[in-house]
Amino acid sequence: QVQLVESGGGLAQPGGSLRLSCAASGFTFSSYAMSWARQAPGKGLEWVSGIYSDGSDTYYADSVKGRFTISRDNAKNTLYLQMNSLKPEDTALYYCATSIWLRDYWGQGTQVTVSS
Repeated sequence: QVQLVESGGGLAQPGGSLRLSCAASGFTFSSYAMSWARQAPGKGLEWVSGIYSDGSDTYYADSVKGRFTISRDNAKNTLYLQMNSLKPEDTALYYCATSIWLRDYWGQGTQVTVSS
């Protein structure tokens, strides 16, 4: 079955960095686009970034453009999100996700807290 397991979250200071990982299994990872999304306390789900199956194209929400970088290692079945210049408003539960045959799959999320 499809499994997505995020890791790498934690506490960071404003201006700091974190790198999130998402380990994928149960499907042919290299064949599917992947995304990161987040949900801040008391707010709705926000799409953050996406990447093509072969990594050839990437997309970002305006709120993170220039600060976050999405990447993938298809040999390791792993998706990454490098987050730099973190702001308190980046505090959220971060999810990786994919869509296979019109069904969406989500991980359990990893918490990112940006605070001094």
